Amino acid sequence: MTLALVVAALAFASWIYLLGARGGFWRAAERDDEQTPPYPGAAWPSVVAIVPARNEADLVAHSVGSLLRQRYPGAFSIVLVDDQSDDDTAGAARRAAAANGATERVTVLPGAPVPEGWTGKLWAMAQGVAHADTWSEWPEYLLFTDADIVCGPDVLAWLVARAQGSGLTLTSVMAKLRCESAAERALVPAFVFFFQMLYPFAWVNRADRPTAAAAGGCMLVRRDALAAGGGLEAIRDALIDDCALARRLKQRGPIWLGLSQRVRSVRPYPRLRDVRRMVARTAFAQLRFSPWRLGGTTLAMTATYLAPPVLTLCGTGAARILGAAAWAAMTFALQPVLRYYRVSPLWGLALPAIAAAYLVFTLDSAYQHWRGRGGMWKGRAQAQPRLAR
Repeated sequence: MTLALVVAALAFASWIYLLGARGGFWRAAERDDEQTPPYPGAAWPSVVAIVPARNEADLVAHSVGSLLRQRYPGAFSIVLVDDQSDDDTAGAARRAAAANGATERVTVLPGAPVPEGWTGKLWAMAQGVAHADTWSEWPEYLLFTDADIVCGPDVLAWLVARAQGSGLTLTSVMAKLRCESAAERALVPAFVFFFQMLYPFAWVNRADRPTAAAAGGCMLVRRDALAAGGGLEAIRDALIDDCALARRLKQRGPIWLGLSQRVRSVRPYPRLRDVRRMVARTAFAQLRFSPWRLGGTTLAMTATYLAPPVLTLCGTGAARILGAAAWAAMTFALQPVLRYYRVSPLWGLALPAIAAAYLVFTLDSAYQHWRGRGGMWKGRAQAQPRLAR
């Protein structure tokens, strides 16, 4: 058996597994499309939104305004932590509160310097939680959201009703990312596809499965479960903080994760290098900073995504047939996410090239980590230069 045939068989087998035995991740079926579920209780619980923001003057007003327009029947307030911004993030947030006639519901908290051992975002979130804990009554839920996230007016009610009705410790939706520029249309749907492949949402949402994940842009957390899990301090150095939090909270009860049409990110990624920076910030952390995992990932992606088109165009006999079948399978698998983002189905044919770009981003993530610039965000490197054993 030739090497080409072995590689082709492995690629085809990989796609049979991914399509048939990986939790149906490619269907993108877990969503918040339904109307707000009937609320199971008498009184709606209190909620505090915690918004960490660093140099977000251009976007934060959209986020704060959407939170203030929530049609939520219970008590709801916002704590925005200005994470040592050197722009007018705090002023933009205060003006948004005033424009919505709700200055009393928005607290803008100046962030303290980041202590050793913490990532910047988690430290900002922790300060917001600590501030809310000084109030006479603790909120029953915390809504962790980002300064680039815009929520439809019924999002909070939907999240709380879902959480209360199913006894969830964490209810999270993945915001619909902006998909307008050429770079976004090419790369954003695949980003969602790869995330669902790593963490099949159907497995995340099953209590009998260990898979745990969340989308950090919109996470509703039960306050007592967070405290019982050690609080944010327990994950203080996590670069992929949302998934780290999900793992802690799934030990305390069921969690839920789905895609959302009503929660959007307004952060633009106009150029290829903007997407690269976004991916490279955490890609090596996803591999636990291990050069062995990096090597394995490189080989796996090469065989699964890059080899099929090469075999289709240059191979012969059974190797060409299997390579073409694998390429057709990955093109088919990407279609639901492409429909979700309303981009051309022809992008499915380009998935090998897109996967090659993500592999380069991952290698760049490792390189940046080794040179002491890992987890770079808003001018702050957050990952310590170390190698996994």
